[in-house]
Amino acid sequence: MQPTIVIAGRPNVGKSTLFNRLVGRREAIVNDQPGVTRDRREGDASLGDLRFRAIDTAGLEDAFDDSLPARMRRQTEIAISDADLVLLVIDARAGVTPVDEHFASWLRTLSVPVVLLANKCEGRAAQPGTYEAYSLGLGDPVPVSAEHGGGMNLLYEAIAAVLGGGERSAEEETDAEKDQGPLRLAIVGRPNVGKSTLVNALIGDERLLTGPEAGVTRDAITVEWEYHGHRIALVDTAGLRRKARINQKLEQLSVGDALRAIQYAEVVALVLDGDQMLERQDLTIARHVVEEGRALVLVINKWDIVSNKPAAMSALRDRLETSLAQVAGVSTITVSALTGKNLDKLMPAVLDAYEVWNRRVPTAALNNWLNDVTERHPPPLAANKRRIRLRYVTQPKARPPTFAIFGNRPEDLPDSYRRYLENSLRERFDLAGTPIRINLRKGKNPYTKSR
Repeated sequence: MQPTIVIAGRPNVGKSTLFNRLVGRREAIVNDQPGVTRDRREGDASLGDLRFRAIDTAGLEDAFDDSLPARMRRQTEIAISDADLVLLVIDARAGVTPVDEHFASWLRTLSVPVVLLANKCEGRAAQPGTYEAYSLGLGDPVPVSAEHGGGMNLLYEAIAAVLGGGERSAEEETDAEKDQGPLRLAIVGRPNVGKSTLVNALIGDERLLTGPEAGVTRDAITVEWEYHGHRIALVDTAGLRRKARINQKLEQLSVGDALRAIQYAEVVALVLDGDQMLERQDLTIARHVVEEGRALVLVINKWDIVSNKPAAMSALRDRLETSLAQVAGVSTITVSALTGKNLDKLMPAVLDAYEVWNRRVPTAALNNWLNDVTERHPPPLAANKRRIRLRYVTQPKARPPTFAIFGNRPEDLPDSYRRYLENSLRERFDLAGTPIRINLRKGKNPYTKSR
């Protein structure tokens, strides 16, 4: 008998979208209007090497009469009573609602295991809601994007921990990664820096239209490709100019398409012109990539025509240190898309950046680090002369590596000490070149309380 997993949650949090992803086809109707799903829908589902029966349920509503919402709720309760595992889904962008709290309290009274999913975790807007989810008392929330396949490897680990499966072999790991789709690599930059030429050179085909004119590419074009056994979705984007220079509706749409490509990418290759490296617009794009929490690789194109290469590289390093410290140690690859020189170094750098972006650090190692850094350099006194104490740290999510540090007066911790913590984290756990999120939270060790 296959185990049964029930997908539950209030209306319009993405349950049917998750169900469709797990069963591998669009069986459940998906719409922005809440309450589309009414009956339970079942299907054979898989995630990596896990096989199970998935059940999509109606949105949980606080209704107990004979109304339609109440009858839908009872159907959900019946499904949960027979489940081996419940996936409670919340909308991380909307945050925790009273309805979420009510049903989390109810689920805690049952004997069925529950995994909490923070859905719609694309970009930074979902971070506050993800952290609010700790208050539901159901353990670490698993950040996912059911629509775009993000976080399926984390969901695999959470399900395997309950249903069995233990540690995955390298072959199983590959299967799970394949299940969540190819690595999405967005190629971005100012107009006419050679983005389309770079994509064509990588895949060895004139797949994309190129030319000397700026703005040839208008849509974000995705090209499926395989590199040494890794499935890659290369996304070529329109050139990004300063907002003040964008005055045509078509270009506005193209820029919006490019920004969405960054939002849904996993790694972003920012292409720079070798003769005009890291200008103001390049830095604006790079900072946007960092704000979206995407892994970043800098690609210096047209390097073959740069006359004084040592001086150019020295100037680039100085500019990175002063203007892009948020991704200290970012990989920088010099190439010529036109001649193919050094292109063989680009994809290894992309895969390395992707690995760091996905890295998870054990909680025990993190707390050993926290003890070391606070002993070596204690936090300064708060405004009232009271000592700031940082008690506990955990990593609630990767993609990018995100850390929650619990203390007594986090609001009084100066930015300089936060930068000290970030730099120390990068050094201790080899997190060079990827955005790091440090969220300071007031409270004690959340795991000292019984759940």
